[in-house]
Amino acid sequence: MRKLLAGLIGSSMLLLSACGSSGADEASSSGDNEKEQEVVKIGITQIVEHPSLDAAREGFIAALKDAGYEEGKNLELDYQNAQGDANNNMSIAQNLVNDDNDLILAIATASAQSVVQSTKDIPILFTGITDPLSADLVKDLDKPGENVTGTSDTHPDAIKNTIASIKKFVPEAKTVGIIYNDGEANSIVNVENAKKALEENGLEYALTAISTSSEVKQAAESLVDRSDVFYIPKDNTVVSALESVITVANKEKIPTFVGESDSVERGTFSSYGFEYHDLGYKTGEMAIEILNGKNPGDIPVGFPDNLELIVNKSAAEKQGVELTDERLEGAKVIGD
Repeated sequence: MRKLLAGLIGSSMLLLSACGSSGADEASSSGDNEKEQEVVKIGITQIVEHPSLDAAREGFIAALKDAGYEEGKNLELDYQNAQGDANNNMSIAQNLVNDDNDLILAIATASAQSVVQSTKDIPILFTGITDPLSADLVKDLDKPGENVTGTSDTHPDAIKNTIASIKKFVPEAKTVGIIYNDGEANSIVNVENAKKALEENGLEYALTAISTSSEVKQAAESLVDRSDVFYIPKDNTVVSALESVITVANKEKIPTFVGESDSVERGTFSSYGFEYHDLGYKTGEMAIEILNGKNPGDIPVGFPDNLELIVNKSAAEKQGVELTDERLEGAKVIGD
C-alpha cells in the first residue's frame, strides 16, 4: 500500500512538473515572438524621382529585408518625395523628425541637409551625396561624429575618366555643353570638377544653368550651336527631365556623356559609373549596424566600390558616334 501511495505521489509530482515546464516554455515562446514582432520605424526622404535615386532607395530596403526587416511584419517605412520643391523638402524633414522614427534615410544632398538641420537626436543616414563635407553633413569622412553618416556617390575617378573618354569616342570634339541647376550644391561641385577635367583634356565648355526641370529642354536647345558634345553631371533637376536632353541630342546628333550609369540606360551615350542599387544596399547595411546599437558617428562614410565604362550602342547610332573594338575595349555595352 505504501509503495502504491508513493508511486501515485511521484506520478503527480511529475505531472505537475511537466505542466509547469510547458507553461514556462509557452511564456518564453510568447516573449520571443513579441521581440521578433517589435516594429522598427524608418522615415525616407527623397528630393526628386529619378532612376538612380530610386535604385538607391530600393537597394537600402533590400539590405533591410535580407537582415530580417520586412514591411508589414517588423518594419514600418514612411517614404516621402519632395518632387524637387524646397519647401516640401523641409516640411518632410520636420514631419519625419516629429513622427519619432528610429532612423531617417535622406536621399540626395538637399534632403540630407534638411534632415540634419532638423534633429540631433535621431540617427540619420544619407546616400546619393556628392560631397558630404562641403554640404556640411559630416565633419570628417572617417569619423563623421554626432548622429549622421552614409554613402557618397562620388567615385574619385568617375568624372575625370568620363571626360577623358570624350577624346576617345569623339576625337574631333572641342566644346562640351553642360546643363546644371546652380541651386544644387551637389551639382556645383560636380560642374567644378568637370571643368577641371575638361581643361586637363584640352576641351572648352559652355555652361547653361537652370532652376526647374521644365527649363531643361530649352537649355539643351540653346547649347546645340555651341557644343560638340553634351555632359550632364549628377544633377537631380536635370536628370529628372533627362528625356528632354536625349530628344535634342538624338535630333541634332550630339553625343551625350553623363555622370551616372542609370542615365546611360535611359538613352544617353556613355559614362563611367556604378550601380546605385549597390550604393543603397551598402547604406542599408549601415542601418543594420545602427539598429543593433552602433553610433552613426562612428561609422565611416562609404563610397562606390566598382567603376566601369558603360556605352549605349543604340544611343551611339542616334547621336552619331562611331564605335570600334578599340574604343569599346573594357566597356560594358548595352542597348544592342
